Amino acid sequence: MQRSPSCDAVFCAPGNAGISSSGNATCIPELDISDSSAVISFCRKWGVGLVVVGPEAPLVSGLANDLVKVGIPTFGPSAEAAALEGSKNFMKSICDKYGIPTAKYQTFSDASAAKQYIKEQGAPIVIKADGLAAGKGVIVAMTLEEAYEAVDSMLVEGIFGSAGCRVIVEEFLEGEEASFFALVDGENAIPLESAQDHKRVGDGDTGPNTGGMGAYSPAPVLTEELQSLVMESIILPTVKGMSAEGCKFVGVLYAGLMIEKKSGLPKLIEYNVRFGDPECQVLMIRLESDLAKVLLAACRGELKGVSLNWSPGSAMVVVMASQGYPGSYEKGTVIQSLEEAENVAPCVKIFHAGTALDLDGNFVATGGRVLGVTAKGRDLKEARDRAYDAVEEIKWPGGFYRRDIGWRALPQNEFARNA
Repeated sequence: MQRSPSCDAVFCAPGNAGISSSGNATCIPELDISDSSAVISFCRKWGVGLVVVGPEAPLVSGLANDLVKVGIPTFGPSAEAAALEGSKNFMKSICDKYGIPTAKYQTFSDASAAKQYIKEQGAPIVIKADGLAAGKGVIVAMTLEEAYEAVDSMLVEGIFGSAGCRVIVEEFLEGEEASFFALVDGENAIPLESAQDHKRVGDGDTGPNTGGMGAYSPAPVLTEELQSLVMESIILPTVKGMSAEGCKFVGVLYAGLMIEKKSGLPKLIEYNVRFGDPECQVLMIRLESDLAKVLLAACRGELKGVSLNWSPGSAMVVVMASQGYPGSYEKGTVIQSLEEAENVAPCVKIFHAGTALDLDGNFVATGGRVLGVTAKGRDLKEARDRAYDAVEEIKWPGGFYRRDIGWRALPQNEFARNA
């Protein structure tokens, strides 16, 4: 946003130590984003001309509704439209009604009925909490026992609270995952570039799911032909369907896709109603258009005919997380040499997530996923080399990262140096 010629100043609530140190935005940690009236009075006081709502929770609770009602241009869906992410059952029902390709499924609130269905379908099978579970509400069960355990943890033990009081039991799709993004103004949609995320915590896609351990853009698996197919068979029917349902979608639609092995065709796994992290980092570092101008056009219903400019080549982000993530982890571990890491190669940018400054002015980790070390290159190999050169410069004994981001798109011998 700060690079946009049409944008004078950027405020970020709550922000973090990385944003405030960069000087790219003014952080407002004291502004409670769950309090719509506080956000509205802040916008009025400072003459804010565009609000971009990042996280899913304030969207689902209706922040965009309240801002739009008082005439503040807001990029982000209403609470009703945000149900595409807020309720997997709602998303699946839209798919059914408007013929959008997705995995076969059933919804349950009774554990024994869910287990009976699982027994009939067999493993592998996927169990999902219906509501928001911070990216951790999906279990890919390779055995019936794992599936039964997942059902019990959600429906009986209630590990996700109300988010898990209904579960979706879904067929396991074999293939390659990819992320596809579109900007939507209620009636029209324009595609952003493709990206591929790495959800599992460990190298070789092992271990539990996370919010994402790294990503790259573009994703070679999404060919031009497949991207057109995704727009025609998934994105546009969703936009038209939401409009027909009386809850027009304005914001970014992030489709988690599976390019199915047996058919080669894309199926919708899930929607997010926001820019995903870490995919957003690789998209934004490649975007050359005026972002503020484009998002404002979306708010005004004026996206028809808008096209975006992207830098050629590729980008990659490697996420550095606190040891123990996605389980429990220690907070307050010191991170050093970030400036040296950003200067290790051209086109390197380190995005902060869970960071703060301690009393001595050191960056410390305050979250699970902490840094997004991002780089651009002429091709994916160069972007990857630059990103990992920067990662290796960072001194953070309390952190870890995957060493194989991009493995699906690069020949195996490219990973020899990290073996």
